[in-house]
Amino acid sequence: MLASTFRDPDREVEYTAMLRAQRARAILLIGSGFEDGDWERAMSAELGPYVRAGGRVAVISRHQSLRVDTVQPENREGAAELARTLLHLGHRDFAVLTGPRALTTVTDRLGGFRDGLAEAGVRLADDQVIEEAFTRDGGYAAASGLLRRETRPTCVFAVTDVMAIGALAAFRDHGVDVPGEISLAGFDDIPIVRDLVPPLTTVALPLEEMGERLMNLALREPRGSRSRIERIAGEVVLRASTAAPSHRDRG
Repeated sequence: MLASTFRDPDREVEYTAMLRAQRARAILLIGSGFEDGDWERAMSAELGPYVRAGGRVAVISRHQSLRVDTVQPENREGAAELARTLLHLGHRDFAVLTGPRALTTVTDRLGGFRDGLAEAGVRLADDQVIEEAFTRDGGYAAASGLLRRETRPTCVFAVTDVMAIGALAAFRDHGVDVPGEISLAGFDDIPIVRDLVPPLTTVALPLEEMGERLMNLALREPRGSRSRIERIAGEVVLRASTAAPSHRDRG
């Protein structure tokens, strides 16, 4: 059984309860966790009895409070390395397009990007972070709002490729050249971003491998009571959506 919760924490708990009631052999949760104590308690209340009754649980990119087997992408470290790479290109003026801060993926990637900038003495102010829906349309709206400002950054980081795709569409619709006027980078390396015009700079995660590792965790018997964590590093992939900044007025 497959189901999408559309990042709704209540629906996620509801679907988990349904799978538990149907005595599924294993439950796989794929996607961002939530910085939400109520969600953590409700999910733990469902998963605890299920695991004690012999059910198996494995998750991707989840809050560790669930204490289950986890495939954990190194979101914070990958975003920090992306910041260092963009700084090396010569950028010092950034904006970040994010989804809701309640999502752990957003928190980790934004925090890592800030860390990477801070190493070079570059501060990312709160008004340089634009929060919208964690979707293509959210990226479009965030980028459109950015373009209405009096001044523009030289580089924009969207914390997921899906938001970056929306941002690229917004820049195109407003006549903004990428990367001539604004460089753009994302995170994940979903297949379509290689075919965009221009192709998207991103932090590549081995998405298929992560799925395989998740299944292996769910099907492999644990040794002892400790949860297992498999950490997955991201790799910065430079493509044509980023370039050294132009020094002409960007207002």
